[in-house]
Amino acid sequence: MTNTTTSRTAPSSGPSTDVDVLIIGAGISGIGAASHLKALRPGTSFAILEGRDAIGGTWDLFRYPGIRSDSDMPTFGYGFKPWAHRKSIADGHLILDYLRQTVDEYGLARHIRFGHRVVSAEFSSAQGRWTVTAQQHGSRKKARFTARFLFLGTGMYDHDAGFTPEFTGIEDFAGTVIHPQHWPADLDHTGKRVIVIGSGATAITLIPSMARTAGHVTMLQRSPSYVFSVPAHDSLAHALRKLVGHKRAHRIVRRKNILFTRGIYKASRRMPKLMRRLLIANVRRQLPRHFDVETHFTPRYAPWDQRLCVVPDGDLFKAISAGRASVVTDHIDRFTKTGILLKSGQELTADIVVTATGLTMSPFGGIRLSVDGRETKPSDTMAYKAMMLSGVPNLVFALGYTNLSWTLKVDLVCEHFCRLLDHMDAHGYDTVAPVLDDPTVERVPYMDLSSNYVLRGIGEFPRAGTSDPWTVEMAYERDVERLREGPVEDRALRFTVGGPAPSARPEAAR
Repeated sequence: MTNTTTSRTAPSSGPSTDVDVLIIGAGISGIGAASHLKALRPGTSFAILEGRDAIGGTWDLFRYPGIRSDSDMPTFGYGFKPWAHRKSIADGHLILDYLRQTVDEYGLARHIRFGHRVVSAEFSSAQGRWTVTAQQHGSRKKARFTARFLFLGTGMYDHDAGFTPEFTGIEDFAGTVIHPQHWPADLDHTGKRVIVIGSGATAITLIPSMARTAGHVTMLQRSPSYVFSVPAHDSLAHALRKLVGHKRAHRIVRRKNILFTRGIYKASRRMPKLMRRLLIANVRRQLPRHFDVETHFTPRYAPWDQRLCVVPDGDLFKAISAGRASVVTDHIDRFTKTGILLKSGQELTADIVVTATGLTMSPFGGIRLSVDGRETKPSDTMAYKAMMLSGVPNLVFALGYTNLSWTLKVDLVCEHFCRLLDHMDAHGYDTVAPVLDDPTVERVPYMDLSSNYVLRGIGEFPRAGTSDPWTVEMAYERDVERLREGPVEDRALRFTVGGPAPSARPEAAR
């Protein structure tokens, strides 16, 4: 894959300030939505507002060493654009190239307004339109846009700040402390002693990459995570591309990878003790005999209570086996001038400390939503088919899977969104809003992972329900049934022709 010119050098002329669909975010979700509109509804006008100065979202924001996907690219890539690179677990720059190519191929650059950070969005029932206010980067000026529909492709995380706990004595440390979300471009870790605090996907990625040139890297964790080694290259996919071509191979490999990942997840939930033994055995066979797997790689929770960490080609285990990296499982007492003092009394010396301690969840980029002058907090709403908000007209959002590739869900949401627009145009509807009037539906968290970053932030997100269509399905096959194959009309949806939504229940979906 080759770099193109569609990130920082995109045209500045920009789209109209009044469009059919206003997409917030030029990351993988926003680009996916725009591409679907281009392909399936070529007459629909749209614009993309991006707060940063480049496309890519997460893949442009994060610059730490070794950044890569933790999902296979045939499913993390879009269904409409086959992943052509040989690497199945891909480096960040390859993913960014892929997104740039998508922008070029679908002619999206002229629709993007960079440096426009959306701060508020208000829907007027009388006008049947959204008015969106965006702060322009580097200026006090604010720009306003109007749209029939709002599509939120903002992801789940706060791009301004990651999460770092309060560490006693951190100001005493004479070395460098950094969070992976704000990696300094000029940081040289060659020959340095590095401590990476954390045991999640970011730490698992950072450590083998830094260990190649650092003096030594120590992973300091309070408790272990499940770590699963997979091949970085998919030899079957490579062979199929030669045999049947990229498009047909893409469909076969994508289906195979979905079935494999779903199989691992289902087995973990149905047979947690067996999967626990298998996952830990997979780690044990890749480490030296004397290594204390029980302490450092045996989690206290069941598989998939938290997201499984993927290690391509076992690179983390190779770094440990070679002596370039080590693992310490303990609690931090305080920082010292030369490193970190642990509760056990051991002191780790370091030149650089990386706080890979998590991200901060933020629903819909922190945008203030209101309907007819009344503020709507996401946590007060229910998620309809995990893509719309109860009581909020003409709004669609995309939040991907936690147990499967993010983009699989994005593709399904975008397909259903286009079908919804087709349905509204065919019947002359102006607005649509989900309405929850079933008293038997209970409110539950949007996702049920026990990871600390989820527990800290999920309360701010919309709630899920206990029965369809209010459930949040982390199951691709179920979403295929209701988003791709199921009807658009639904008892929970209120369609209107101008004016506020009626209270009468529409006819049951056919």
